[in-house]
Amino acid sequence: MTHLYSAIPSLRLPSPLIPFTPNWDGATRVEMLVKRDDAIHPIISGNKWRKLKYALRNLPLCTQSIVSFGGGHSNHLHALGFVCRQLSTPFHAIVRGNYLGNETPMLKDLALWGSHIHYVDKKTYQQRHSKDYLAQLARTYPKSVIIPEGGSQADALKGIGEMVEEVAVPFDRIMVPVASGATLAGIALALDSTKQALGIAVLKGEGYLESLVTQFIPSSLNHWQIDHRFHCGGYAKQSAALATFCDAFNQQMPFCIEPVYSGKVFFALKQLLAAKAFHEGERIVIVHTGGLQGARRA
Repeated sequence: MTHLYSAIPSLRLPSPLIPFTPNWDGATRVEMLVKRDDAIHPIISGNKWRKLKYALRNLPLCTQSIVSFGGGHSNHLHALGFVCRQLSTPFHAIVRGNYLGNETPMLKDLALWGSHIHYVDKKTYQQRHSKDYLAQLARTYPKSVIIPEGGSQADALKGIGEMVEEVAVPFDRIMVPVASGATLAGIALALDSTKQALGIAVLKGEGYLESLVTQFIPSSLNHWQIDHRFHCGGYAKQSAALATFCDAFNQQMPFCIEPVYSGKVFFALKQLLAAKAFHEGERIVIVHTGGLQGARRA
């Protein structure tokens, strides 16, 4: 682990836990704290470091490259590309869609860091969990380590659990965005049965998202749930109401959010508070999972 930490010396751990007191309907009925995982590092932000930490620490000595998957605004690819550069390890990014000539700021960063970017069509990208496709990638990139989309693998759970352990005050509920499932799974594993984990779906996938979580945790764990009402049309999509909310939030609050992940969590929180969805006096921890690639324009 020394080599990994020496390559990334500016990690801020534990991440800050700050009071959150917005002037929202219903906010005074509960106590809220924000776990600022977005403040861990300016590039390897939030749960991306948590999920990558042990996968990178456990790399085989013979590793010649790392391969992973994501879209054109992927926080995961951005974080992993930066770490690979710091470790002088070749990185192959399998990117959904063709952005040639129209590269996003994230993709421009990957190119600057020397990553190998491979654009694939939707049909090919859908094979990212297929054993045959993964075997093909292993042949194409010998002695590579293939990390799943979003860093969602068993190694991620311990790193996410450490985030929960850092919350040194009693709490009743913890909220987090859900996309690939590992963050919510890691939280559920780390909680005792007196606490609840509430995931906010950031994409359309009722049933599907639950299956992503349950692949990592015992079926006996039932102190978690996913609310599917706030995805605003699907992954990386936003309603006019969400866009207005994020703009106002970023002007008024001491930290920023974006409309893909963190924005939907706080958007949901505001509506749930107004609906009195929480017990009076509850202490709620909201995890800011970091990653602002979805809001970047340059």
